[in-house]
Amino acid sequence: MNTGMTSPMGIFERYLSIWVALCIAAGVGLGAILPNFFELVASIEYASVNLLVAVLIWVMIYPMMVNVDFSSLKDVGKKPKGLCITLIVNWLIKPFTMAALAILFFEYLFAGLVDPQTAKEYIAGMILLGVAPCTAMVFVWSQLVRGDANYTLVQVSLNDIIMVFAFAPITALLLGVTDIIVPWETLFLSVVLYVVVPLIAGYMTRKALNDSKNHERVANFISKVKPLSIIGLLATVVLLFGFQAQTILDKPMVIALIAIPLLIQSYGIFAIAYGWGYLWRVPFSTAAPAALIGTSNFFELAVAVAISLFGLNSGAALATVVGVLVEVPVMLSLVAFANRTRSSFKQ
Repeated sequence: MNTGMTSPMGIFERYLSIWVALCIAAGVGLGAILPNFFELVASIEYASVNLLVAVLIWVMIYPMMVNVDFSSLKDVGKKPKGLCITLIVNWLIKPFTMAALAILFFEYLFAGLVDPQTAKEYIAGMILLGVAPCTAMVFVWSQLVRGDANYTLVQVSLNDIIMVFAFAPITALLLGVTDIIVPWETLFLSVVLYVVVPLIAGYMTRKALNDSKNHERVANFISKVKPLSIIGLLATVVLLFGFQAQTILDKPMVIALIAIPLLIQSYGIFAIAYGWGYLWRVPFSTAAPAALIGTSNFFELAVAVAISLFGLNSGAALATVVGVLVEVPVMLSLVAFANRTRSSFKQ
């Protein structure tokens, strides 16, 4: 089966951290120069959802969802150890360690550096990142370590199904622990808009393209729409940092403060999942993608929900966007580490 994972990364994916950094700089610069424009864009909303940002996030997510092949779920019983690692790390470990780190840093270690209300919003944004397992860039990470392509699809597909039912309750639980009022209606609507509907759209698109059993049609379509995900992501970053421009200029250290617990979380989760795979004698082609899936975040969903719950100019939205900046270089470093230690694993 052609999964769309055989082609090398394009220039946008390869240098994504550079593009994101440039877009952050552009967003902050434009936000400082044209504050009235960004205020106008922020006002274009319906039911607490900014229409322009919603469109851009849809542009990001839809091409990724076409990658998901639910027919691969028939292989769910094969290589159960890798699947077990992915699911336990994603749903029983990662959300709670992220919440614990966020609370530790912003309610205790950084308590004198950030006001309490803003600290709560940063915590909320990091929680949203921790509860949203990767469903898109994971295809790139798996390709870079030459992972089992079909099994990666199984892992992603099952994670997406679980996310539909688990994302809102776990998010509400963890946000409730931090004493943040959770608007359940908005949270549920966000899951429907940014997970359920794109999943259905991606499934219908894949089914229509695959109707003739010509898998190349799917791969060709994905290659054509794939750049839209990056364009949507970069445009969203420009907007989000434009909305946050004054806050960033007034408090430039805030990016570093948010990045510290995110970095600890990323490397810590990878160590748990990768070490578990090694000790459990899981083949490298399964263990490496399992660890990378557990480490990576569905930051598109996290950004969308942060905007819906707390607003475009919130600390939560800023925290999720910092997650984008941190994730790409971190994941590339972990890919390099995995490839260097490949020989230590069962093949």
